[in-house]
Amino acid sequence: MAARALLVDGAIQRGNGVVVAVARSGTHSFSKRRCDAIRLVTGLGVDGDAHLGSTVKHRSRVRRDPTMPNLRQVHLIHAELFEELRGKGFCAISGGYGRNVTTRGIDLLALPAGSRLRLGVAALIEITGLRNPCVQLDRFMPGLMAATLDRDVEGTVIRKVGVMAIVLDGGEVRSGDCIEVDLPPHPHHPLAPV
Repeated sequence: MAARALLVDGAIQRGNGVVVAVARSGTHSFSKRRCDAIRLVTGLGVDGDAHLGSTVKHRSRVRRDPTMPNLRQVHLIHAELFEELRGKGFCAISGGYGRNVTTRGIDLLALPAGSRLRLGVAALIEITGLRNPCVQLDRFMPGLMAATLDRDVEGTVIRKVGVMAIVLDGGEVRSGDCIEVDLPPHPHHPLAPV
């Protein structure tokens, strides 16, 4: 059985994170429209979102192979990133960066692959990997892509623009909903871009 935990700054803590905001867009746009609630659909993603589907919907991946499974059904970003970016002079826009769920209190980037997040009462997602920042960030605001990348002490690239997930159990997700984290059994594997 997986351990129930909360990851804060890479350390396992007791407690819950929280959903700060939810958003969706029916088009492949840089920004998604902030909503009161979104509905996650098992095996597909966010109802009404352009990335809804069992096979890949991100345009660059569709060009490579439209039959690939959609491991990017839900995009989550931690609100703490926006605070960091504001400190560097960048603005945070509502629904920007293509996110569906904004979280607070969970170090999303430190979660191991296969971590499961219970969002609200019913929705359950599984983290599949990191979102890779793309040039759309610089089209929105010059220098933003570089601001979302870093390097650790070994020189490995750190991608800060959130994580991607698949929907295991559908349900409604709203701002203010609690997030519970279930870590997969050991050995844990770090997230890689998907």
